[in-house]
Parts: sequence; C-alpha cells; structure tokens
Amino acid sequence: MHEKWMEYALEEAEKAQIIGEVPIGAVIVKDGQIIAAAHNRRECDQQALAHAELSVIQEACQKLKSWRLLDCTLYVTLEPCPMCAGAIIQSRIPIVVYGAKDPKAGCAGSIMNLLEEPRFNHQTEIISGCLEEQCGSILTTFFRALREKKKAKK
Repeated sequence: MHEKWMEYALEEAEKAQIIGEVPIGAVIVKDGQIIAAAHNRRECDQQALAHAELSVIQEACQKLKSWRLLDCTLYVTLEPCPMCAGAIIQSRIPIVVYGAKDPKAGCAGSIMNLLEEPRFNHQTEIISGCLEEQCGSILTTFFRALREKKKAKK
C-alpha cells in the first residue's frame, strides 16, 4: 500500500533531478487520493525553505483550507530534516512514510527523532524504509554525477 504512494513521491524526485535540484519528492495522501505533490526547488527559487515537504504541506493546507492536516499521510523520499520535521509537527500530520535515511540531517530517527518526541503536543507515526533502495539510489546517482561534473571543471 505505502509503496504505491512512494512511487508518486519518486516521480516528484525525478522532476527535481531534471531541473538540477537535489532529487527529493513528496506527496500528501488523504482518503486514498493525492491532494498535494511537490519536489525540492531550493536552487531554482533561491529559497532555503523550498524543501519538498514544506512545499507539499503548503499546497495541502491551501487545498484543504486548513493548517491542520489531520487524516493525511506524508510520503517523502528522504527522511525529514529538522525544519521539515517542525513543519510536520505544526501541521499535525499523523503519519510520515519516508524512503531513505539521512545520516547527516535526519530528524525522524537518524540524528534525532523530533516527530515522535513526547514533549511536543503532537507526535507523528513514522514508517521508514519504504522503497528505500530506489529513494537512496536516485540521491546517490545525483550526487555522484555532481561530484564528477565538479571534478571535470578543475
């Protein structure tokens, strides 16, 4: 079941890669339908906040006309960073499903677990490792190509 929706998040990640962005994609599902989809746009928009998760949360809030994304599930190809984890908590998303772990910035279990922190007024269930290999592979391939491109410039 979760794999189906993560495939759509991977499609968003591919869109990011095509435009030269770090390939991270996200979708929000409610009642068996995608209500929002987004991918990273930090470089294109020159905006530090243009993470896939923040963009998809904003779109879902607008569509539902509510800042509370109750009964929604967020699917994202990479474990959320601290900024995105905060937005997930604030928007009351009950479930996050992610693909690849982020050992450098992950806040859904890798470095820390903000999403299930009991001191916050809202906790989010985490399901990790959904299509982990595919989600990790698109990132590995992207960064390998980026390093090779930088090396060729020298």
